[in-house]
Amino acid sequence: MEYRRLGKSGLQLSILSFGSWVSFQKQIDDKIADELMGIAYDNGINFFDNSEAYAGGESEKMMGRVLKMKNWDRTSFTVSSKVFFGLYGKDNKPNQKGLSRKHVMEACDAALERLQVDYLDLFFCHRADINTPIQETVWAMNTLIQQGKILYWGTSEWSGVEIMEAHRVAQEYKLIGPTMEQPQYNLFERYKVEKEFLPIYDFVGLGTTIWSPLASGLLSGKYNNGIPENSRLALPEMSWLKDKVFTDDKLKKVTQLSELAKELDVSMASLSIAWCIKNPHVTTAILGATKKEQLTENLKAVDVMEKLTPEVLEKIEDIMHTKP
Repeated sequence: MEYRRLGKSGLQLSILSFGSWVSFQKQIDDKIADELMGIAYDNGINFFDNSEAYAGGESEKMMGRVLKMKNWDRTSFTVSSKVFFGLYGKDNKPNQKGLSRKHVMEACDAALERLQVDYLDLFFCHRADINTPIQETVWAMNTLIQQGKILYWGTSEWSGVEIMEAHRVAQEYKLIGPTMEQPQYNLFERYKVEKEFLPIYDFVGLGTTIWSPLASGLLSGKYNNGIPENSRLALPEMSWLKDKVFTDDKLKKVTQLSELAKELDVSMASLSIAWCIKNPHVTTAILGATKKEQLTENLKAVDVMEKLTPEVLEKIEDIMHTKP
């Protein structure tokens, strides 16, 4: 496993990490979660991603039970939560969501309780909040760092302008600004990581914990012949995602990419993930898995990176035509 510094911070994260969105509680139980997190940890993964919004808080509770049972040295792994949506799917009252000081502070305490840890290594603002001044959110995050409840804070799906405004506020009041951003990044979704954030990497530094490296499984090739019954896109609550991901144009490109994967003697999944982490601006790519075989295959991406020569990368570009 390779480790990269999170932006300009001293924290090092494994280039592959493990997340719980959709799968925990909805697709897998404690026993499978325990097995998958164990495989991830034994293969060098040191970052486990979560959020208050995932399964209405039940995802964090499940991860917390596994962490309690594993009893790993707390200094050997990092864990995150995110704040904004509240307990998504529940009837949230006005102050039970967003990025107000009240919700940020209370959401942190609740996440600590659900995850059964004393502090969060990473705490993300899951979206930007147009109803709360960025100054208020930056102050709240700085307070949590001073209290020792979080070590680093960042953003998820914020624009470059919003991230830089947070840094401006932090600089003005001598507070700690955001260290990382969690954007979607894959062979179909590239603009933010490859273009919009370019000035930020150089100007203030920015770590990225990218999500959906397989475009919700599309880039694994498993949807080439339709949607399997037990897959993510088959879930009723994921119909919005299916409509966005499952298009003829994208399937055509994935089919062509599958042929290249065969030539290289690698799986579509490992090739697609390797392409993501080949980008030096990606600190870590978050993997999601429901089966041991799936996770084991995805972990091969670390070795597949060396096969991504300039010639192979050019072939991928010729197939995808998605470079911003």
